[in-house]
Amino acid sequence: MKKLLFLLCVLSPSVFAQSVIGSWSGELSFQGVKLPLIIHIKPAGDGITATMDSPYQGAKDLPVQVAKWADELLTIEVTNIGLSYKAKLVTPDSLHGDFSQGPLKVKFGMSRSKGEKPLVRPQTPEGPYAYYTEEVTVKNEVEGNVLAGTLAAPDQSTKHPILVMITGSGAQTRDEELFGHKPFLVIADHLAKQGIATLRLDDRGMGQSEAGKPDATSADYAGDILSAVNFLSKRGYKNIGLLGHSEGGMIAPMVNSSKVKFMVLLAAPGIPIVELMRAQTYEIGRSQGAPEAMAKRISDTNYKLYQYMNSYKGSDFRADVLKYLKEEMKDPQAETTIKQVESEWFRYFIAFDPTSYLKKVKVPVLALNGTKDVQVTAKENLEGLRASLPKNKKTEILAMEGLNHLFQTAKTGSVMEYGQIEETISPAVLEKIASWIKSL
Repeated sequence: MKKLLFLLCVLSPSVFAQSVIGSWSGELSFQGVKLPLIIHIKPAGDGITATMDSPYQGAKDLPVQVAKWADELLTIEVTNIGLSYKAKLVTPDSLHGDFSQGPLKVKFGMSRSKGEKPLVRPQTPEGPYAYYTEEVTVKNEVEGNVLAGTLAAPDQSTKHPILVMITGSGAQTRDEELFGHKPFLVIADHLAKQGIATLRLDDRGMGQSEAGKPDATSADYAGDILSAVNFLSKRGYKNIGLLGHSEGGMIAPMVNSSKVKFMVLLAAPGIPIVELMRAQTYEIGRSQGAPEAMAKRISDTNYKLYQYMNSYKGSDFRADVLKYLKEEMKDPQAETTIKQVESEWFRYFIAFDPTSYLKKVKVPVLALNGTKDVQVTAKENLEGLRASLPKNKKTEILAMEGLNHLFQTAKTGSVMEYGQIEETISPAVLEKIASWIKSL
């Protein structure tokens, strides 16, 4: 064995790298959460290149900025998210080393992958469906971009109530697909069977929808939804509602149309976004095992940055914010941070106060939030909704016990838990949405 190790050590780097070429899988375990990760390593000249998958987080082929095999040590770094893995090959088929990302630092082992386990999602419906479906396109009446979607209804009649569904942050398909879940498909399926129609759309640049202009903001997305409302009205629908999840719940009240007769807001912001993000950063940190002092420090630091951004009056946002990050905040990853905050979407989002729009809503609203939601915390945001929404005897604002941001029955509420849970959305939420709409 000693002779074999010596022979390996004197081989060229390209041959030596062959020992780690291939796919490796492992399961991070922390705070009661288990998160599968997969690293794909390929040869590249005299070295290696790599990508990473996180199936439970809906991430596939995530670019790895640093991939090295040198001095018997594998180094993997995804710098834009602060992820690092350094490990040694302890057997031909196993790696063991140190994984870190933000406050998380754990020992982590990986084995040569023998294929990914299929994700179990028992609520996802499969066709043929026992109701009418139609593929449609909607053209934004102002910007001209075309959105593709699916209309699902009990039948072809336009007498049924119908909801335009609005996805959360980030580009998503019409099913709001993430972590192998398709919550909007599950909701649409349930509602169609209850006599309620839906229209769900691929976001800009996703699925079959056109990308539209660069740097679109939430206001532009509201224009997409308004155009969808007008599309349905022209087809003869009279009882049109909006269903928005997360940022979609922020966008729904922005859609200014007398044709909208009701709204369903799921985990919708009820307070200024800068305050929501302060609470979100703290709660996510705590849910991922960060000590309270660390979670608060990171939350306060981000809040300080967002306040600076919201008060900025200069002419060169990128240069000035980058300087602020380096000199005032002493951010060692300033170049990465600026990439995350400089987009028009984020600048609009972080400065947004939903209360001004909520106060103008005149129609009945069903607002739900899970008590274990760490992204849009239930207490603060439901209180904000109660304070801002005008009184309407049909409006209901409810905390759903034990549910996370995706309205799954959860143990911790952690983002890392989303993909582990087989349930796509709590049946209690599906039943509540349907019964409330039918009661109007």
